[in-house]
Amino acid sequence: MRHFAGNKWGMKMIMEQTRTDQLLDSIIKENLKPFVKKIDLESYYAKDYISNLGEKGLFNSIDHSFVETLEREALTVEKTSESCMTTGFNLWCHLAALTYLRHTNNEYLRSELLTKLEKGEILGGTGLSNPMKYFSGLEPLHLRAVRTDGGYVINGNLGAVSNLHDDHWFGVIASVGGEQEMMAFVPCYAKGLTLKEQVNYIGVNGSATYACKFKDVFVPDYWIISSNARSFTDMIRPIFVLYQIPLGLGVISASIQSMKKAPKKQGAINRFLDVQPEYIEEKYHSLKGMLISLIEGNELQNQLKELIRLRLEVDYLIMEAVHGDMLHYGGAAYLQKSHPSRRLRESYFLLNLTPTVKHLKKMLVDWK
Repeated sequence: MRHFAGNKWGMKMIMEQTRTDQLLDSIIKENLKPFVKKIDLESYYAKDYISNLGEKGLFNSIDHSFVETLEREALTVEKTSESCMTTGFNLWCHLAALTYLRHTNNEYLRSELLTKLEKGEILGGTGLSNPMKYFSGLEPLHLRAVRTDGGYVINGNLGAVSNLHDDHWFGVIASVGGEQEMMAFVPCYAKGLTLKEQVNYIGVNGSATYACKFKDVFVPDYWIISSNARSFTDMIRPIFVLYQIPLGLGVISASIQSMKKAPKKQGAINRFLDVQPEYIEEKYHSLKGMLISLIEGNELQNQLKELIRLRLEVDYLIMEAVHGDMLHYGGAAYLQKSHPSRRLRESYFLLNLTPTVKHLKKMLVDWK
């Protein structure tokens, strides 16, 4: 595993966090907010925004502890999702790819690609929706690999992989002879790999999502993340789930702010609604506090169950928040270009993001 510097608390950390907040707010204001409606309505992919985060050092882990890196990147996902959860999801995909390379033992991937990913020079995606379901016994593995000289040959199809572009890379898992699974990091330009854009969703069409067809794609050994994908995913799964939680927190925070700003029409009739922003806000702060406690506890490997529960609680609260926001805004929220309706559609994507709500509930039952 990659070495992270020791933790540095106190005034220095507070000042650094303040600088990070200011830098992030500036990047969001200049490179994301002006494009949110274009992302939602025209399937625009905010590639430059994510690259800019890397250029400004917001993915750098070399000079930071593991805890500091998690806190900064979780905050970045939340703040991004406040403005646009579609782009927050793209960011989560990139962070998942970073997680794979930060934890691999493959020196080529760590020395040649990790730094470029952290600097935003290349971007990454994650093709692990199907494998995560496979490891839970929910569906078969869709990719098959055959060992050959110097690597593997992969065949099969993945229905939807996000945050992809011509020069991007993404993680995949394939079965090898039906006895084990390998995990690789594959570029979108690999010979034999065909991408077909998917833009028929009710939301999140700006997520650069593609169906991926592998036909005799050769994957050299220096692209292999792990020859034991099952144990590797067990190791990184807590981080994989942790970075999803601020997706929901960001939308919830935006919904709270929106409800508070809702037009005071018809005799302030919104006060009669069951869902009030103060109620959502109290629960939001409680859940965010739980997330910070889990991160700072520095025992993520032993906290997957708690992270799953927290992800579920965030999913439940986002449903209340976005529906409350729609009701507070009334007819104005029903317009296609409205922010409340966008957040409503984005929230349903989160509920069905692997691991989905039903998948999360199954995992908790399996623990009993």
